[in-house]
Amino acid sequence: MTTADTASDALVNLDETGLAEQLPADALARDIASALALKPAQVLHTLELVDGGNTVPFIARYRKERTENLDEVQIQAVADSAASRRALHTRKRDVLRLIAEQGRLTRGLADLILAAATLQAVEDLYLPYRPKRKTRASVARERGLQPLADLILTQSRAQRDALAAAEPFVNLELGVDSAEAALAGACDICAPCAAPSERCSGEKAVCVLG
Repeated sequence: MTTADTASDALVNLDETGLAEQLPADALARDIASALALKPAQVLHTLELVDGGNTVPFIARYRKERTENLDEVQIQAVADSAASRRALHTRKRDVLRLIAEQGRLTRGLADLILAAATLQAVEDLYLPYRPKRKTRASVARERGLQPLADLILTQSRAQRDALAAAEPFVNLELGVDSAEAALAGACDICAPCAAPSERCSGEKAVCVLG
């Protein structure tokens, strides 16, 4: 492994990425000015007015000396460009922070996020690190109820009493405080596997196992 590879794999935190909390006004103005073929000073003064709460029509009509005669379309373009760049910057910081908090932010990954030109590109990089959303079924699996769900789905008749079948799955430490709760959790797991007309419920479980 080369020195460059080692550096790329090194873990970093948010501060070490060098991304400022906010986009510097001067840099933002220069970037927008280049994209819109305007003067940096025009953009900077326009953003100061927009950020101050002034409306686009007001700025266009009464602040011509500040914007150097930008019209409403140009002023709106400046405002929109600033908003999109700020949103991208903020999301980059959020994603860098979230991955760093997982202890998985490498220098190489941070560099890719920093270089991303769109929000979608940032989200694509974050996707493998996004915490999976917990569902009722996933919680039930964490509570050890998958075997009971399998029993329901296979409609096994080895045990005819549904509550008796669920009793071994009661576990106070895992939050399963009764056979009824175990059945309900198992049904949360098996519901997506059943036909729409045969969604599992507590009563269905009793019927299947009974």
